[in-house]
Amino acid sequence: MKRLIGYFAILCAFPILFFTQQAIVAEFDETQMMKTQLSEAIQLDAPSYDLPITMQDQHGQTFSEVYVEWRTPISLSETPSFVQHLFLESEDAEFYMHRGYNVSAIIRAVLANSQAEGKSQGGSTITQQLIRMQYLTPDKTYERKVVELLYAAELEKTMTKEEIFEAYLNEMYFGNRVYGIGSAATYYFSRPLDQLNEAEMAFIAAIPNNPKRYDPLGNFGATKARQERLLDTMQKKKIITNEEATKYKEFPIQLAVKTKTNQHPMYGDYVLKELKELIAHREGFTQKIATEKNEEQKKILQQELNDITAQVLSTGITIETALDPRKQAEDEHALKMLLQSNRLQAGAAVIDNDSREIISLFGGAHYAPNDFNRAYQAVRQPGSAMKPLLVYAPLFETTPYTARSSVNSGPICIGSYCPNNVGGYTYGVTTIQEAFRHSHNTTAVRVLQQTGIEQAFSYLEPFQFQSISSKDMNYAAALGGLQNGVTPLELASAFSSFIDGMYTKPHAIRTVKDREGNILYEWEEEATEVWSASTTATMRTLLQDVVLNGTGRGVPITTGYTGIKTGTTDSYHDLWTAGLNEQYTTAVWLGYDTPSSIQFASDQKRHLHAIRLLLKIYD
Repeated sequence: MKRLIGYFAILCAFPILFFTQQAIVAEFDETQMMKTQLSEAIQLDAPSYDLPITMQDQHGQTFSEVYVEWRTPISLSETPSFVQHLFLESEDAEFYMHRGYNVSAIIRAVLANSQAEGKSQGGSTITQQLIRMQYLTPDKTYERKVVELLYAAELEKTMTKEEIFEAYLNEMYFGNRVYGIGSAATYYFSRPLDQLNEAEMAFIAAIPNNPKRYDPLGNFGATKARQERLLDTMQKKKIITNEEATKYKEFPIQLAVKTKTNQHPMYGDYVLKELKELIAHREGFTQKIATEKNEEQKKILQQELNDITAQVLSTGITIETALDPRKQAEDEHALKMLLQSNRLQAGAAVIDNDSREIISLFGGAHYAPNDFNRAYQAVRQPGSAMKPLLVYAPLFETTPYTARSSVNSGPICIGSYCPNNVGGYTYGVTTIQEAFRHSHNTTAVRVLQQTGIEQAFSYLEPFQFQSISSKDMNYAAALGGLQNGVTPLELASAFSSFIDGMYTKPHAIRTVKDREGNILYEWEEEATEVWSASTTATMRTLLQDVVLNGTGRGVPITTGYTGIKTGTTDSYHDLWTAGLNEQYTTAVWLGYDTPSSIQFASDQKRHLHAIRLLLKIYD
């Protein structure tokens, strides 16, 4: 009977076991599904930061740093073991043993918080703190804590302990917009981390616990007190001896706070503008945008370029430039002194004849970073300074004329266009050299007519004047009467073709390198022959004659050769001088930001003096 009851009980248990097994399988499947969903939901993409942009002059010296947050990441191998122990012992002694969270630490924190009726103790591991810094908010809630644990566990699957610790040391906030232990060393002590002593290392390690409370600049005493507590912890954990702890506590802390390097913003601002041009050129956007006819597609291409540029800027690049810091400083000082007496402004550019690089830029009096930069943004009508490029050099290229050839300089009308000479003077037959020397307008228009407008303008194409278009193709252009105009940098660049007849667009940037020193971008442009040897020689003779006998008298010949061309616009709104000597090519514009008449009699000497200053070779 008992056996029969037993069999019956077993038989009845089968359905129960079956349903129990089904429930277990369903629970297991649900758990696996939740695990998969959790892994998919937690996307631990590497966060992006904007690292400092460093600009270096032609001697390799830093002259400008661009950053909002000071970040200089270092590898774990570059981090002294003393610093590593400081954070491990004070923040997470079991870091290399847990899987992202420490259960015993969490239990201790919960018990402490319940007794304190608050949430004052966190129990967070280094992994959890990294998750909080990179992905979550700092709100102290238990809900956030659960999410933090899940993220920490996931992070431990995708990164090694060393990678997590390195990221943590580079991500910690040290106050005053400083992130990372390496950055803290260079910011507070102006030295790399490995050059600090143990007392200094412990001092900056005290900051992240509460960057506001332990700000060395505003609360030095509190920072020092926490430094000593950290050293006590190191002593208790047998990392250092009692004697060492005492020695480090007594070591005097002398801060040497970093100041942002921002010299020569007139030049540095242009470098950032040129950087975008360089990226566009090397990534193929320049040609695509220029040939794209669909405006919407052109906007898309422009946005793609902006995104690539922003990405490059955020990676912590070093831009090596052609800046001559001594000449830049001398030019800035000289032109500022020249302009200080009134509201007169100026824009100027200087190019090195040998390298064809931009070595100095003047953006205007009272210039501040990111201001309107008159060196490359002031588009103004060039007046007679345009004649060498558009009128006379094309004439010599296309006809047998020479500087001594005779030309009718008398009055001329082409349709309703009847130009006048400066002062209303009338001339008869002159040589081209005489007409060039005194900048006769009637001669220039007649010469342009001889060459032909389209052919003359074709010689401007290599110079890539951004504001010159087909609307400018008329006889008024012979006198520099353009719809918009040119910039000082553009005019100086074009005049560099009179060095030897060859043209390579001058640049400020030599190379763009990443943090490891690899070259990301550099210009690769070949020289183009614009003028023949005979045309170049003739133009150099004419430009020198202006200095010796014409409108440029007063500009001393500073080397074996100096040649210039002056220019004024209607009502004397603009004064221009462009020229070159054996070492430099330059152009300078003087005028008012809101065009108005310049006192020509007094300011003619001023703009000739400006060109003399820019052509000056400083011993």
